[in-house]
Amino acid sequence: MMTTQNQIATANHRDGAEIYTGDLLCKQKSLDLLEEIRLPKGLLPLDDLVEVGYNRKTGFVWLKQKSSKVHRFRQIGRNVSYETEVTAFVEDKRMKRLTGVKSKELFIWVGISDIYMDEKDTSKITFGNPTGISRTFPVSAFELEDENKK
Repeated sequence: MMTTQNQIATANHRDGAEIYTGDLLCKQKSLDLLEEIRLPKGLLPLDDLVEVGYNRKTGFVWLKQKSSKVHRFRQIGRNVSYETEVTAFVEDKRMKRLTGVKSKELFIWVGISDIYMDEKDTSKITFGNPTGISRTFPVSAFELEDENKK
């Protein structure tokens, strides 16, 4: 079995990390994390989570799900693919060095490496890729479905 860069990065950050297992607990912890770093709670709509880890000292987070998933964000008409392992370094209103997430742009899947909200305009969220190209969308497109109905 090949070892991925994600697996190596996760192994390097396990010491001292908070680690949770089981789908329900992991879903709750992923929502808690997004709330803590002040990003929309619908940003990581993962299913069948098996492990969530957060090393507060380094800011490294990982989320493992049983199988990869494609989610459609209806408000912006975009499909986003989530691999079985998603990793990132997190801080207030930002996920950087993100791995395991791709957005469908026209006919190709483009990796997303950075997600952040501007300090001055928290109604918009920006997604960047490793080449430096970014797109900005309304934060409301990434809220949980039931939060939009409130």
